Amino acid sequence: MHSSWLLVCIVLAAASLCAQKLGVGRAASPDEVKAWDIGISPDGRELPPGAGTSIEGKEVYDRRCKRCHGDAGKGGDETALVGGLGSLATPRPLKTVGSYWPKATTLFDYVRRAMPYKNPGSLSDAQVYAVTAYILNLNGIVGASDAMNAQTLPKVKMPNAGGFIPDSRPDTGAGKKKK
Repeated sequence: MHSSWLLVCIVLAAASLCAQKLGVGRAASPDEVKAWDIGISPDGRELPPGAGTSIEGKEVYDRRCKRCHGDAGKGGDETALVGGLGSLATPRPLKTVGSYWPKATTLFDYVRRAMPYKNPGSLSDAQVYAVTAYILNLNGIVGASDAMNAQTLPKVKMPNAGGFIPDSRPDTGAGKKKK
C-alpha cells in the first residue's frame, strides 16, 4: 500500500512539474487527491462508514447491475457473479465471487471503484455495501438480513479464502508489518 501511495505521489509531482513547465493544467489539490484515494486493502482497514443489507442491495442491483450481470447475478452480457462452486479444479472453471474471490473486501473495493461499468464511482458507500451484501447472499455466503459495514465485511469468510498462495517476493510487501 505504501509503494502505491509513493507511486501516486511521484506521478502527481511529475505531472505538476510538466504542467508548470508547459504552462498547462494545475497541481491536484489535497482534496482532489483524497477523492481518488479510495482503494480498500484486503484487511478492510480503509472501509468507509455506511452499511447495507442484501435486501437493500437487490433494489440497487436490479436498477444498476442486472442489465449486464443478469438476473440474480447469473450472467448476462458480462460475467456471472454467482455459481461455480467446486469448478475451479475442472477443465472449465467458473470464477465467480462465490467460487474464486478470496476476500469480501475486494468485492467492495471493485464495485466502489469500477461499477457500474458506464458510470463508475456513482454508487454511494451505502449502496456499495448493499450490492456487496446482495452478491454475497446470492452466493450463500451471508444471510439476506446480514448488514455489511466496515466491521462485518472483513470478517466474512469466503469459500476460496485458502485457495491462494501468498506472494513472498520482496517487492510485494509480504511479511512486512501493517501499520
